[in-house]
Amino acid sequence: MNILVINPNTTASMTDHIGRAAEAAAASGTKITAVNPAHGPVSIEGYFDEAMSLAGLLDTIRRNPDCDAVVIACFDDTGLDAARCLTDKPVIGIGEAAYHFASMLSNKFSVVTTLARSVPALEHNLSRYGLDARCARVRSSEVAVLELEQPGSNARQKISAEIGLAVTEDRAEAVVLGCAGMAGLAADLAAEHGLPVLDGVSCAVKMAEAMAGLNMRTSRLGGYAPPPAGKLKHAFGN
Repeated sequence: MNILVINPNTTASMTDHIGRAAEAAAASGTKITAVNPAHGPVSIEGYFDEAMSLAGLLDTIRRNPDCDAVVIACFDDTGLDAARCLTDKPVIGIGEAAYHFASMLSNKFSVVTTLARSVPALEHNLSRYGLDARCARVRSSEVAVLELEQPGSNARQKISAEIGLAVTEDRAEAVVLGCAGMAGLAADLAAEHGLPVLDGVSCAVKMAEAMAGLNMRTSRLGGYAPPPAGKLKHAFGN
């Protein structure tokens, strides 16, 4: 099984970090191909960055047809619906995957994300997925995405402090880490705070393995019908 894990931003060091987290979660025999587009924003923090990353994300999917499933490793679930139109392979957003896992592990969960400008997009997605009633709150740790890559930063401490507030103020029973760059922190933070802490990359990889293993395909009825070939040619220039 080959799972294509796409970091929609262009920061290669973050792609490497995400790839390692995906490999740690994957079953023996699952191949993880972690990639990022050549062009686009260096980080995705809000609606504008999402829009600027979409062309590179879709082109990356188009150029990697031999996968069994696709994981979009941006917690905003950037381009998720468009990607499902482009391929009938299962396409899993790390945000949607983590929310569903959290809803099956707890009555109420909170999300700890990066900057405040990312909060509206995550709240919108929770409503769209029908899980807003299960989410106590989407919290900002005021940690920039690229700060997670900086040696010696206090990003982990800020995230941990926000988890503590989610427990005491939100009465959250689980916490979802709202950024792909936070992959790898979940186990330590879960042990520190004594509740499930979920990393979306790991959740999405396991969900992708399950769907691909069951030979599931994205429906081609209704909203996920593929675009006409002429539109694809126009969009990608060949």
